[in-house]
Amino acid sequence: MNALAATNRNFRLASRLLGLDSKLEKSLLIPFREIKVECTIPKDDGTLATYVGFRIQHDNARGPMKGGIRYHPEVEPDEVNALAQLMTWKTAVADIPYGGAKGGIGCNPRDLSKSELERLTRVFTQKIHDLIGIHTDVPAPDMGTNAQTMAWILDEYSKFHGHSPAVVTGKPIDLGGSLGREAATGRGVVYATEALLAEYGKSIKGMTFGIQGFGNVGSWASRLIHEKGGKVIAVSDITGALKNPNGIDIPELLKHKEATGSLKSFNGGDSMDPNELLVHECDVLIPCALGGVLNRLGSIAEHLGPINYCAVRYVKAKFIIEAANHPTDPEADEILSKKGVIILPDIYANAGGVTVSYFEWVQNIQGFMWDEEKVNQELKKYMTKAFHNIKNMCQSHDCNLRMGAFTLGVNRVARATILRGWEA
Repeated sequence: MNALAATNRNFRLASRLLGLDSKLEKSLLIPFREIKVECTIPKDDGTLATYVGFRIQHDNARGPMKGGIRYHPEVEPDEVNALAQLMTWKTAVADIPYGGAKGGIGCNPRDLSKSELERLTRVFTQKIHDLIGIHTDVPAPDMGTNAQTMAWILDEYSKFHGHSPAVVTGKPIDLGGSLGREAATGRGVVYATEALLAEYGKSIKGMTFGIQGFGNVGSWASRLIHEKGGKVIAVSDITGALKNPNGIDIPELLKHKEATGSLKSFNGGDSMDPNELLVHECDVLIPCALGGVLNRLGSIAEHLGPINYCAVRYVKAKFIIEAANHPTDPEADEILSKKGVIILPDIYANAGGVTVSYFEWVQNIQGFMWDEEKVNQELKKYMTKAFHNIKNMCQSHDCNLRMGAFTLGVNRVARATILRGWEA
């Protein structure tokens, strides 16, 4: 099931549990605005190239719309739509005053030089500058974009609207970025894991972890779990996979990856088939890579290289923390629930990034920056509070954590929509 179908399904189940009016339900699903622009730039060799850019603004009932911009060859309007909608519910679950948006440009950033990427980003910003803004829509980095991309957007936007650091988040620190932003998603995953384990009288110390994906989120989550006394016994990324039943030395692995760009030939663990990671024996499994990796069939997608799919009936972990977006297919969800596996849903588990983006926006608007300790303290407060709110919804509606999170998010957006007077 693709991301849009899965998100719509979860939304419909949540609105049924909440007993929403069918007209309201329909209006909550329809995006506020869909933008499509053609971006033509001169390439370094003098030829012209055209790329299609999208921005889907889903809902602004609770505040300005918020969501990433991705540069990827397959930026599909359908997928962007699903992710924009997911951001609406995610910001509501985290209880930050935003709605959802998502955007992207259909290009392969690896095939473009730095100056071509800059030109493309500036043309895209010129085309959408009057549709984004500090109190309208606040973009952030996503797949294939980074702090530098945000710096270019900020600069181009500021030519039209004056100095506006709060128009994007995930900026370089020197341009008003927040301390702690880089680690935020991984750190949020760890705070979410702590909140879940505490519910079962457990803590990270002494538990075993399998982590799929060792990019920004996976590496930060691993590092923090290691610091808290958790044993990371298996990790994988597109370069390979490693296991060590006594726990991998994460600081050493990070040094090795920094030096070689790969997990291969690290002597603190045995190499393993990356397909085995998801079914490896561990207490907590954290998928931090692609969507749809846990599914009913376990079809191996050849074109994805070593990050593959797994049939959930073989999963041995007791807890799954969804650090990636939509890693578990809805059918797989049901199978895992029947097996008694506890799943902490992506809509909450990976909300650390957008929460610290909110802190960055607040700091920019105030013109007053926080130290890193305050950022992390506030993040922990928000993540812990959101978990307890989800648990309360689970008890009121007698549902699992995913539906608890969806009912919490959808209910907040529905209430804001009704209070604003949506039928007028």
